[in-house]
Amino acid sequence: MCLFGREVIPAVNQVETNPMNQQIKAEEVMNKYGVHIEAWAPFGEGKNGMFTNETLVNIGKKYGKSAAQVILRWLIQRGVIIACKSTHIERMKENFDVFDFELSKEDMEEIRKLDSSDSLFFNHQDPDMVEWFDKMVKQRRENTDYRKEKKNW
Repeated sequence: MCLFGREVIPAVNQVETNPMNQQIKAEEVMNKYGVHIEAWAPFGEGKNGMFTNETLVNIGKKYGKSAAQVILRWLIQRGVIIACKSTHIERMKENFDVFDFELSKEDMEEIRKLDSSDSLFFNHQDPDMVEWFDKMVKQRRENTDYRKEKKNW
């Protein structure tokens, strides 16, 4: 990326990162350039039985934690920045309750075996899919003129 004639390396790159799509190769490249990986969709929106996955549930039982907490702890131990959202106070509290345990090397390896390296959403390398996504985003922007929205503040 070039900005005002100078090379700019991003500090953070947000990519889909979860136990089923771990971004191992992408993270290696980012580390090479000092870019931090941030997990987008760390829970994969629950797709592919993320919260009921036998490996994650069994690891969680060892620590008295949920599969979601195991996922967050696994990301933390990998050094991945996490941005997870919830509108439920119980889940927010659960998401913060991940600093009182540490996954063993064996547990980390078991989770690593879950990686399929495939997006749970769509193939970001497929030109047709990228064009479809770009078109969808542009249509949403055209259909919503944020400047015309009435602000009540």
